[in-house]
Amino acid sequence: MGGFMMLAFWGALIALVVFLVFRLRDNGTRPLDSDAQEALRRRFANGEIDEEEFRRRKATLDE
Repeated sequence: MGGFMMLAFWGALIALVVFLVFRLRDNGTRPLDSDAQEALRRRFANGEIDEEEFRRRKATLDE
């Protein structure tokens, strides 16, 4: 029983480290304004805003 518990402990520890590494890596590589630009593109594609509004907001985001 002791061998199984040691194996379970190390397996859980390794899984936790892998999870944290992937989580931190994903959060650090994505630009913050990409979500805003994607939302702007979606709104333009759905017809919620016209081309002039799209260009004005995109220029603001690109600054």
